[in-house]
Amino acid sequence: MHLFRGCLLSFPLLMATTLVGASVSNSFRDCSHFFYMQTPPAGIRGTGVKRICQRYQDKPRYATLYDSSRHLPLYSGYIFKKSDGKRRMDTPWMYEPQLASDDVSGDMRGLPLSDDTLTLSPLIEESQAVLDDYTDAVEYERGTLNPDQHQAEPDDKSSTYTLTNVVPLITDFLDTSWNPYLDIVRRRLNNFCHGKSFMVTGVTVSGATIQRDNKDRLAIPKHLWLAYCCPRFDRNSPYEVRFMFPSYGGYALNEQTGHSVVEVPLKTLESFLKSHTDMDSNLAIFYKGCVSENPFKKRRRDLSSVSV
Repeated sequence: MHLFRGCLLSFPLLMATTLVGASVSNSFRDCSHFFYMQTPPAGIRGTGVKRICQRYQDKPRYATLYDSSRHLPLYSGYIFKKSDGKRRMDTPWMYEPQLASDDVSGDMRGLPLSDDTLTLSPLIEESQAVLDDYTDAVEYERGTLNPDQHQAEPDDKSSTYTLTNVVPLITDFLDTSWNPYLDIVRRRLNNFCHGKSFMVTGVTVSGATIQRDNKDRLAIPKHLWLAYCCPRFDRNSPYEVRFMFPSYGGYALNEQTGHSVVEVPLKTLESFLKSHTDMDSNLAIFYKGCVSENPFKKRRRDLSSVSV
């Protein structure tokens, strides 16, 4: 167990009028387009799970399955945008008031400074992680499931800085293994994916927790994993890349040592995940395993529809 104490980290307070929001419901109806064939992953279990359509500037940006009892996102589904990999450094962290109450407006709000007179409602701290949970964390960093490196537009990047998109990751693992892997995936999809890349990044849950005030606050992920689905890709790419399409994935231990990322085919990743207690035997990350588009068939269909 790890016990972290202290005041809130100093981030600028964002006014409640900022147009950042999310919709919480029992389905992903308003943001199903972030999933391949509009079908969310199946077979991922949690307690008190909430389906969040993460919104920024009045627009859905990605989808998150959030376990409010363990204060942890189980996965985030997003669409990869070709980017230069640069990160935003000026976005304050946000929290999701709708996880605490159905009566709020839906706008996400900036977390207050430690010396601010504004205090967090107990309902907010009960329903989700807050910055105080990460204060003075020597071993852990806030790792985003939908990383801003995989987004291109400033607003899309900013929308990733919400604690409902964050899991506690070992600092050395994040810096030396996971972030370099995210960059490998970014460059691969930049160069060889010719259509949309549907992404799902998630965790397996261990029994370990981060504590604050002698209470379990955050579940610590045992593994971090990622899978992508790119149905339309460059079929003339080198073999060492081509076999990683239309889908592929990777996973790694969230530990101090032995945390190298293992890249595997989608079915292998699903088989690995099924061996964990928070996964069902019917686990499926992508609908029908992500089906490759045949551009030649599509071209023949288009030509046959042309009137002579």
